[in-house]
Amino acid sequence: MKKKLWMTYGMLTLATATWGSAFIAGKLAVQSFEPSTVAFIRFLGAAILLFPIMWVMEKNRKKPTIKDLGLFAILGLTGIALYNICFFIATKHAPVIKSSLFIASNPVLIVLLSGLFLKETITKNHVVGMIIALSGATYIITDGHIIDLFKLGFEPIDFVLLGAVVSWAIYSVVGKVVLKKYSSVESTTYAVAFGTLFLLPFALADTTWHDITQANVMTWLAIAHMSIFVTVISFIMYYYGIKQVGAAKASIFINVMPVSAVLMATFFLGETLTTAHAIGAILVLSGVFIGTNPSLFKRKWLKKNTAA
Repeated sequence: MKKKLWMTYGMLTLATATWGSAFIAGKLAVQSFEPSTVAFIRFLGAAILLFPIMWVMEKNRKKPTIKDLGLFAILGLTGIALYNICFFIATKHAPVIKSSLFIASNPVLIVLLSGLFLKETITKNHVVGMIIALSGATYIITDGHIIDLFKLGFEPIDFVLLGAVVSWAIYSVVGKVVLKKYSSVESTTYAVAFGTLFLLPFALADTTWHDITQANVMTWLAIAHMSIFVTVISFIMYYYGIKQVGAAKASIFINVMPVSAVLMATFFLGETLTTAHAIGAILVLSGVFIGTNPSLFKRKWLKKNTAA
């Protein structure tokens, strides 16, 4: 059982680390297309891959009821359509410091909603681990200059970033309900299908045939990466993780994303890895470790009292 749990944690770490690459790939893609178009092409490609995977892996699929289709539509609207439109708009227009911090704050809202609507138990470890991991993410994003957050002030783009955070939190919580009946592959496939349909009218309004023909190879490679690795593989792993450990605990791993984004920016964009990045990464990993070990404080307390 313990081995299976660590495998789940490994999958969640890999999934959220892969999401970090979306900041870089998205930055490349929005140079050629509008945010809604990037999101639509990304998920259209993902849907084309996901349906054959589902047909092969899920031989005994349940036929979705009207209620189930409604839940899948909510998943598609929140986690696929709205979140990604907001994400790519932020990638194009918001400072990286601000957009990264907003995304890193996702676990806070997910934990609150999980406690309110799913009645998941919110432990001391959840709260402590989440605070430490969020502190680490903030330290990385601001490069150790946390006071810079207050200098940025409030801007209209903050509503877009808030929309991204709320959309993903709803997606994670509703996803937990759907996973009681459907596998992670089925849930991801149906959510992506609905999300792609919701994105279609926006993409048609924002894109011309000239835009498509003028896009360079790097743009298409960036979108292909987001379709295959960031969406298909990582979404399935994340949903599997939610099913195994719950939305609240799985959400702590989202803090791995900024660590991954910084490391990838160092390797691929030539950015400098600073001491602040290293300190932040240690805080994030420590927070994830504390948040996923429910008996950690209890064990230490028992040892202390036994020794006495």
